[in-house]
Amino acid sequence: MLALSVGAGLLGTWIVLRGLAFYSHAVGAAAFPGLVLADGLGFAAPLGALGAALVFAVVVGQLARARRTRYDNLTALALTGALALGVLLASDVFHSGTNVDTLLFGSLFLVEPRDIAIAAVASVAAAAATLALGPTWLASGFDEEVLRATGVKGAAYNAALLALVALVVVASLSAIGALLATALLVVPAATARLWTNRLRSWQLAAIGLAALEGVAGVWLSFELNAPPGATIATLSGAVFAGAAIAQARHRTARRRLAAAVAVLALAGAVAGCGATSTGSTNGKLDVVATTTQIGDWARVVGGDAVSVHQILHANTDPHEYEPRPADVQAVANAAVVFTNGDELDHWAGKIVDEAGGSPVVVDLSKSVPDRLPGSQSGPERSTYDPHWWHDPINAIAAVREIGHSLARARPAARAGIARRVGAYETRLRRLDAQIRGCFGRLPRNRLKLVTDHDAFGYFAHRYGLQVVGAVIPSQTTQAQPSARHLSDLAALVRREHVATIFPENSLSPKLARAIADETGAAAGLTLYGDTLGAAGSAADTYLKMESVNARTIALGLSAGRLRCRVDS
Repeated sequence: MLALSVGAGLLGTWIVLRGLAFYSHAVGAAAFPGLVLADGLGFAAPLGALGAALVFAVVVGQLARARRTRYDNLTALALTGALALGVLLASDVFHSGTNVDTLLFGSLFLVEPRDIAIAAVASVAAAAATLALGPTWLASGFDEEVLRATGVKGAAYNAALLALVALVVVASLSAIGALLATALLVVPAATARLWTNRLRSWQLAAIGLAALEGVAGVWLSFELNAPPGATIATLSGAVFAGAAIAQARHRTARRRLAAAVAVLALAGAVAGCGATSTGSTNGKLDVVATTTQIGDWARVVGGDAVSVHQILHANTDPHEYEPRPADVQAVANAAVVFTNGDELDHWAGKIVDEAGGSPVVVDLSKSVPDRLPGSQSGPERSTYDPHWWHDPINAIAAVREIGHSLARARPAARAGIARRVGAYETRLRRLDAQIRGCFGRLPRNRLKLVTDHDAFGYFAHRYGLQVVGAVIPSQTTQAQPSARHLSDLAALVRREHVATIFPENSLSPKLARAIADETGAAAGLTLYGDTLGAAGSAADTYLKMESVNARTIALGLSAGRLRCRVDS
């Protein structure tokens, strides 16, 4: 945030002065096609985003021809075209959602040294351009016709300003995302404008406020365990609102408010820097599990010997998760980190790298004996399908590996861990036998499965079901179904006489229900695809989840006639 604050503060003043607030917001979203191309063609995402943002800047500049009053309308037109192109590329060309969550919201805890370097370069460029071109930007902002009469070509200088804004916005994407970039570029400058009428003092105040709000926002996000980008944006908006109210009530209150904001932000920074690791919890082994299934297994196997921090929670989409401060802290303290692997929790590696601890990282997918091919397109390309836990035999292998890893980390608890692994394996084998018996009662022409996204390949492979299709044609929920795909799927559902389309609990059921309405299939039965259910629900453990899914699928495929007994 400090590396970004200089560029954001300086350019923020020019954005406010020149009426480019909407442009600065739009250019981040317009980088979407560049991210799609970068991911699809295999080159660095920042390069793709920057290329798209610069093209957007050139298009807006050329269309506007330096007429400030036309920027908003033309920005909206160019933005619409960029977003439409990005969606077409994502859905029809590369068949992926391509980092939509990172683009829109960013993740300050997953930034890389490359991102920091880009931010530093953007700030240096903004400072150099302000020194060299600032007077021209100022004159152009007040009277373009007078400037043109002096022989100065204002269009070129305005194009440079648009390009610099694009550079700084792209530099902020990894940290706070496109939807929140305005909070960093515009809000501090707009707030500082309430305190001063002099350009230099305005710029210095904007830089300082951007830095202070960034540091204080990061600290506050740790205190609240909230996403840092959204916290910084909320804090910036609150400071602006407070400054505006104070100015309306009394002019002299502005100085007092500025001092109070600075003191609070600095105090927050000091408190954040003073935070320390808490170490083990009550003498237990600190363990981190990325997914809900793994968290359940780790608690069952570890028993009283472990304290488990589970990163994902019920009904959370792992494909679009943004790590929280508590996750980083837990990883820093952990002795063992269990991951799903196969790119489902692709963000886990960055958390481990950034947290600063030294945990043993165990990729449970490497212990799975039965592997199915993964998706070869999209933001989470993987050699293997990551939803391996839907086969209880794979779950047995994962539970054994958890037991071995915990026993190595805590030898004194080895006997109890081995006992719990054995008991749980017995329950998993009984579950597997009951599900097999259940689907053995259905005729083969009824074993046709359509779900929200392609998450049940292992379940279908284990129990002899045929996966006819999925509403989202990918093993990641970040993919976008095209109109043609949905039309083809509807035709396939009719042709194959599919009785039920199964929405998933962590996704919107609207598309699944729309296809069901069109084809006459049912869509009222929900499956648990990527996560367990909430505490107290019928699927709040792995055994319960697989039992509920089996009973639900059997009921749907039999049109309500087959009610299987599958114990959990």
